[in-house]
Amino acid sequence: MTFFDLALPDATPGVLPVLVEVPHASVIVPEEVTHELAAPKDALFRDADIHVEKLYANAPKLGAALLCARVSRYVVDLNRAQNDVDAATVSDHPTPALAQPRGVVWRATTDGRPVLTRPLSYAALNRRLQTFYVPYHRALRETLESLRSRFGYAILLAGHSMPSRGRSLHVDVGAPRADVVPGTQGRTTCDARIIELVDAHFRAAGLSVRHDDPYKGGFATQHYGRPRDHFHAIQIELNRALYVNEETFEPTANFVHVQQLLDQLVTKLGQLELGKR
Repeated sequence: MTFFDLALPDATPGVLPVLVEVPHASVIVPEEVTHELAAPKDALFRDADIHVEKLYANAPKLGAALLCARVSRYVVDLNRAQNDVDAATVSDHPTPALAQPRGVVWRATTDGRPVLTRPLSYAALNRRLQTFYVPYHRALRETLESLRSRFGYAILLAGHSMPSRGRSLHVDVGAPRADVVPGTQGRTTCDARIIELVDAHFRAAGLSVRHDDPYKGGFATQHYGRPRDHFHAIQIELNRALYVNEETFEPTANFVHVQQLLDQLVTKLGQLELGKR
């Protein structure tokens, strides 16, 4: 059983060198780990990139591949490194990382509530990684490699969303956020033409854009964004207030407009002629 959906592009409009990945939209907690989670349902929804998989649902029809996780980030955070685990989260980890509450397994929500009933064992961590994490990243890597083999390069668009204001465990507590935050680790994870296209696209729609603030791009952007090897990656954080009611988690009337903007973005990215240099 796989805990992700990989939709390959339709051939009708022409295949694009683009993979959209959505790692954080799901709120599903598989039965085998429910006894290990303490977080309440409202936190589960608040910390999900809620409905982002629906915003990008048209990507395969446009010619792009679409990879979506089907487990909550409380089960495993697919946008973290496998070894991003501290001793408070996994008590018997042989090489724990520096203390932080939201690694590859979260132990605290973004508003400070506990996620775990108790620290995981190293064996339990490895079960989660082998079941949920490794297959997802294998699919992501193999899809990118296939696109690069076909086109000479591949573009990864990491689809995320963010609260409209920073929460208690964020670096920007209480601060209002831009409409769109492209994350490229200081413009290092993709060709400059991709960054310029993304910036111009959203600004032309009347939206505010702030690069790398407060999100520079997570593990996927850093790990797969290697322009010298013709792998380009950009993380797109959308302000949730653009398309969803942050209290009820229901889509707003603007949802279709945002979806159309993303459809247009995917198409534009696929039309870039980056080639090999």
